[in-house]
Amino acid sequence: MSSDLLIAGAGIAGVAAALALSRAGARVDVFERAPQLATEGAGVQLGPNVTRILRAWGLQEALNAVAVFPEQLCAMDARDGRVVGQVDLTTAALRYGAPCVCIHRADLQALLWQAVHEAPGVQWHWGQALQSVSQAAEGVTVHSDAGQTWDADGLVIADGIGSQMRRHVLGDGAPTPTGHIALRALLPMADVPLAWRSGDVWVWMGVDFHLVHYPVRGGQWLNLVLVLNRPHTDLDPGWSLTGDADWAQRAVARSCSALRDVVGRVTEWRYWVLADRAPMASALEMAVGRVALVGDAAHPMRPYLAQGAGMAMEDAAALQAAWLTHANSGVAAAWHAMAHSRWQRVARVQQQSRRNGRIFHSAGLVRWGRNWALQTWGSHLMDPAWLYGGGPVPKP
Repeated sequence: MSSDLLIAGAGIAGVAAALALSRAGARVDVFERAPQLATEGAGVQLGPNVTRILRAWGLQEALNAVAVFPEQLCAMDARDGRVVGQVDLTTAALRYGAPCVCIHRADLQALLWQAVHEAPGVQWHWGQALQSVSQAAEGVTVHSDAGQTWDADGLVIADGIGSQMRRHVLGDGAPTPTGHIALRALLPMADVPLAWRSGDVWVWMGVDFHLVHYPVRGGQWLNLVLVLNRPHTDLDPGWSLTGDADWAQRAVARSCSALRDVVGRVTEWRYWVLADRAPMASALEMAVGRVALVGDAAHPMRPYLAQGAGMAMEDAAALQAAWLTHANSGVAAAWHAMAHSRWQRVARVQQQSRRNGRIFHSAGLVRWGRNWALQTWGSHLMDPAWLYGGGPVPKP
């Protein structure tokens, strides 16, 4: 079945969905409110559940050119600088059939864009923000903020956590602030202390905060993400706003000298106030008739499992599989199948991400128990086979 589909949003979720549906034979129009492809952002971790999809799409060589393949995941106690858990990541390809990688968000966006730009049947509409959609027996009609309308057989909403389209379709209001703030920074590797110049992923767990750092862009830059507990804040809810360097330094002031040193080298952070929604309760949060929801528009999650981008990529692969299998039964049938294949796995990722946040930022006896558990079962706790070994895999 060859149908006309619309996608709202050209972030990672939207571009991946366009690539996947094009590969499945659909004709796709993508609408993005920004005037051009986004090049901002910082680092992204991709587990084997995601790199397996990229390989199936024929993007392994492009990934190799821009990604870093870490050797270890190291969990650290920020207070005293002790290693409390480690996982060997070099054997991920043997365990799960694909590697773990670290990549700059713009590089991931670019390699997906290049692949979909070469794919047939995809049209792009920049500077067009979709606001609402109406459904009928024969198709959908979408309306832009400029008063334009388009008709199609179906719609995929992929316009992020602040999606107006989701609120129009599901009527469930805005996402809820989590009480956490994320600060991001990139340091030239030449400015990083020698002890930190490694190809590994490090997670420093402190009281009311944690910091993750890893290399990106071929190891030329160090990506840092500092997440702070801030249950009461009057900061703007947007993202990529400029943060105060003193703010980050105060957060780690009682940590070990190594952590204070590297945080002190950052002169400017970009921050955003984290928000999410409750873990998904049913497939109706991902498919309503001829409308599908994917990525953060469907299931925003906390960053403590490093799967936000990963779940968006899995959604795209699931769209592809559902279209190939069910499109002859109609758009609604395809979206229904996609949603039922996804929602329980996504809900588990959302739940685990919330749990990890409480553990990462713990104090007192909980901190002691966390460290003991990681020292005893670290390789099992930090290497979730259900996550890395699962998920959809598109046909090559």
